[in-house]
Amino acid sequence: MSLMTAVSEHFWAHLFESAIQLSGWEVVATTLGILYVILAAKESIWCWPAAFASTLIYTLLFWEGQLPMQALLNAYYLLMAVYGLISWRKHTDAKLDLKISNRPGRFHLMLISAGLLLTWATGYYLQHQTESQLPYLDAFVTVFSVITTVLMARKILENWLYWLVIDSAAIALYWQTGFYVTIIMFSLYLILSVIGYLKWRKKLHAAP
Repeated sequence: MSLMTAVSEHFWAHLFESAIQLSGWEVVATTLGILYVILAAKESIWCWPAAFASTLIYTLLFWEGQLPMQALLNAYYLLMAVYGLISWRKHTDAKLDLKISNRPGRFHLMLISAGLLLTWATGYYLQHQTESQLPYLDAFVTVFSVITTVLMARKILENWLYWLVIDSAAIALYWQTGFYVTIIMFSLYLILSVIGYLKWRKKLHAAP
């Protein structure tokens, strides 16, 4: 048996086992998370209630599963879902849509530099103060997820490009920690991020 065949069989065996162990609440949370990205790509305000419900469930699941960092991240997502809903709805009620916008390269250079610095500081802390398996990769995904959620809430076009990198890093993280079913969800997120970027860019360029 070749090495590639053995790796493939190992992956599918763990995927099947993980699928069996999925709880009903995890399935609901995953479905709502996917719905959130689809609705966000369509600029539907209903993306935020979907995000709120999904992250509320994940916060409880991660807390019960003794994953405090992930629970904390999802608690942050809860707050951002409320912020995003208020922000988008305020413009809708005023009959002024929150416009899609973009930012110059200098803005993103500064943002990425700050994010990498915070990633290093967080990863260093996790490495020396916790039992995190992959402290710097975990920190990268967490820090830039926090940053990019703000960009999403403000309808900044480049948020989708950030998500492409974050989701790819998350796939690597979950591959090395054995969360194979979650890899499928984040792979779908990659596709939806491309679709979201193309739809938002087209609308931005079509605006007067």
